[in-house]
Amino acid sequence: MGDLGSSAIQLVSSLLVFILGTIICLALRRAFSSSSSRVLLIYFWHSLFSVVSFLYIINFGGDAIAYFRYSFAPDLGFSFGTAAIRFLASFLTQGFNLSLLGCFLVFQIFGAIGLIAFDAALREVTWHKSRNLRLLATGIVFLPSVSFWSSALGKDALSFFAMGLALWAALSLRRRWFLLAAAMCVMLIVRPHMAGMLGLGLAGSFVFQKGIPLPQRVVLGACALVLAVALVPIGLSYAGVGSEADASDVMEYIEGRQGHNLKGGGAVDISSMSPPVQMFTYLFRPTLIEVRNLFSLAAALDNTILLFLFITGGWALIRKPLPSHLLAHNRMFLWFYSLGAWLILAMTTANLGIALRQKWMFAPMLIFLLISVVGRSRLPVEPEPAALEASKR
Repeated sequence: MGDLGSSAIQLVSSLLVFILGTIICLALRRAFSSSSSRVLLIYFWHSLFSVVSFLYIINFGGDAIAYFRYSFAPDLGFSFGTAAIRFLASFLTQGFNLSLLGCFLVFQIFGAIGLIAFDAALREVTWHKSRNLRLLATGIVFLPSVSFWSSALGKDALSFFAMGLALWAALSLRRRWFLLAAAMCVMLIVRPHMAGMLGLGLAGSFVFQKGIPLPQRVVLGACALVLAVALVPIGLSYAGVGSEADASDVMEYIEGRQGHNLKGGGAVDISSMSPPVQMFTYLFRPTLIEVRNLFSLAAALDNTILLFLFITGGWALIRKPLPSHLLAHNRMFLWFYSLGAWLILAMTTANLGIALRQKWMFAPMLIFLLISVVGRSRLPVEPEPAALEASKR
């Protein structure tokens, strides 16, 4: 098994990985309508938390160590989920002789790209709003927990990368459909059940999205539904339910997961809660009154911001119609996926420690949807597309 330390050569290779990530992110800045300085700031920030995550794992343990050590096993085969991370890590350790730190820095490149995409989406819907709201959007991007969980060797970095691409693609799906396809492929590799949720969300959006002619709705919706039907059995098999499972099997699995996750300091008993309370617990706890240490304080601050956006954004959705410049976004897809993922994960996760990581597979989409309707535009009229594109540059 591999040594967790780094030799001098491995430290140099880790530095080269960091430089490679810098080049990649700079090369992608135009694709996300971002400036070089902003991309570098996000990448350096995210890289810093990759090192923090590495030091935390070294001192307190975690899945990343198991992935790293298992990657040295001979004849590793590919499969979805955990096996995929081990398989990919074997290329880094056996092929390039990277240390654990080097592996962290490789995976954090994907997380950083997801964060850059998330930032680009928030800038697109807040550039014409008040300075305070734009600062809030920037503050959300730089929340420590977002970078902490998406910067380590593991499934979270790749799933956050997929989420970022899917969110950015939904803003102009006709031009960026290939990004959504790539996001679904990446999500399929690490979390097949969430790839199935993406497919179901896409199918639902084509059926109910306004402005799409009926014949196109039927054709596109049917294609997306076929894709979802193909992905859902894979997700069920990955979860251990079985591709031929019926409704009773799924409910039995959910009840089993509720009990299985009741261990560790972050465990809460959700099995007797109603679905709305389960969803609140999953996304908004721990609260500030439940703070026990520095990590729970950071999580509680994140959750307070999420709760604020949920309340203000929900009230804005009730009070006023959707601005016309937001209609070009496939918001229905984002709503279907984020709410569906929220419900399923809340019903199957009883450990808040797991929830703190996994909620970032859909929370950025909810944040985008809510912050886009909060506040008033500084413009007297809705912006022309050319003006919008110029402002993002």
